[in-house]
Amino acid sequence: MVAALGFATIATFLVLTLTRRVSVLLCLVLVPIGFALLGGWAGELGGFIAEGLLTVAPVAIMIAFAILYFSLMVDVGLFDPVIRTVLRWAGGDPMKITVGTAVVTLLVALDGDGASTFLITVSAFLPIYKRLGMRPLVLTGVVALAAGVMNMIPWGGPTVRAMAALDLESSDIFLPVVPAMAVGIIWVLLASYMIGRKERQRLGGERIVLGEEGGTGPEAGAHSGTRGQGHAPAPEATEGTVLLAEREVIGRGGRWVHAFNVVLTLALVGVLLFQLMPLEVAFVVAFALALAVNLPHWDDQQELFKQHGGNVVLVVSMIFAAGVLTGVLTGTKMITEMAEALVSVIPDGAGGLLPVLTAITSMPLSLVFTPDAYYFGVVPVLAETNAAFGGDPAEIGRAAILGQMTTGFPLSPLTAATFILVGMSKVDLGAHQKHIFLWAFGTTIVMTVAALVTGALSV
Repeated sequence: MVAALGFATIATFLVLTLTRRVSVLLCLVLVPIGFALLGGWAGELGGFIAEGLLTVAPVAIMIAFAILYFSLMVDVGLFDPVIRTVLRWAGGDPMKITVGTAVVTLLVALDGDGASTFLITVSAFLPIYKRLGMRPLVLTGVVALAAGVMNMIPWGGPTVRAMAALDLESSDIFLPVVPAMAVGIIWVLLASYMIGRKERQRLGGERIVLGEEGGTGPEAGAHSGTRGQGHAPAPEATEGTVLLAEREVIGRGGRWVHAFNVVLTLALVGVLLFQLMPLEVAFVVAFALALAVNLPHWDDQQELFKQHGGNVVLVVSMIFAAGVLTGVLTGTKMITEMAEALVSVIPDGAGGLLPVLTAITSMPLSLVFTPDAYYFGVVPVLAETNAAFGGDPAEIGRAAILGQMTTGFPLSPLTAATFILVGMSKVDLGAHQKHIFLWAFGTTIVMTVAALVTGALSV
């Protein structure tokens, strides 16, 4: 009876979210409450919900201040010098432009917001791609690969959902897959190199010089990606760097402020990797310090909150709503009973393969499941089932973030950010998916193998 109510709860949640008949926020709150009342838990319901909200509170705090911190760093131009350097290095070589696109996307995506990542990278590179005659399809594909891997960061949507759904911390979900993520980043750079070489061959191997005023011209030595003798040196700026210079940068400015931001961000990453303090505490303190140095005046701080507060409220409210679902499923023992029911029908030999199967299917399922439906509806059941087979439930969370709405999100029609990427680049969504699907799926496979080798996943 309890297992049946649990499956009915999950099924109703999935149907309503996938058909978009009701908002995810309402589904997360009202569906579990409705089935809990139906099961006779009315008297205990308040306690279940309160417990669920308490368990997700640290995650909600962390994601709120992480979004604000990295949004501030992007707004004050922390990554702009690196972006300019990459653009100057790339010059007019299509292969270098493609690799540079990946590098810049990897940096900008640290803010955990796919929409802002696409806005910045496409704005910086699309004029260069057009001037060189490169296909915008290459731009959207490479940006998708890099942004997909970086969406695994703990303040990104998928990982924070996995932590909230399983009541785990970043040390349980994210840190074990850091080596696999590093391998994924290397794979993305290699894939960008191969895609860029193909694009350079398509253009006849010419290297184009981009001037400050937008002048262009073929350059010798193009096949090797080097400048030929007797030609003018590469210009100090490309069209993309000019656009970047024109982008409004807020805050005090100055070399000492930039140096402070670099040191603070590196220290924050160090705290994350070595777990020197709770992540939510680290982000609260880091954001306060960054705000004091960059935007000391209240009026400027209000503008920052107005600009990025919408993202914070949207994500945090969703995390707390997820606390209602997880609290009810856990308190009523629905999740335990569902796992036991699945264990009874899954062959013993197949139980150990559950994390690997989850990882392999995670990326394609991004085209079918919204992140909320997958992480709050599917992952908890799989995790509990894995635990019943003697495995670590955290492995399911790790497996899921190797593809579900990470490498898969920039291809998914279920996320608004995807349409920003293809819309700004004027690329058809179907063509974009066809062009980059296998590369993105390959990223998940590569990271899955790395996770198995490093012990993040087991069989």
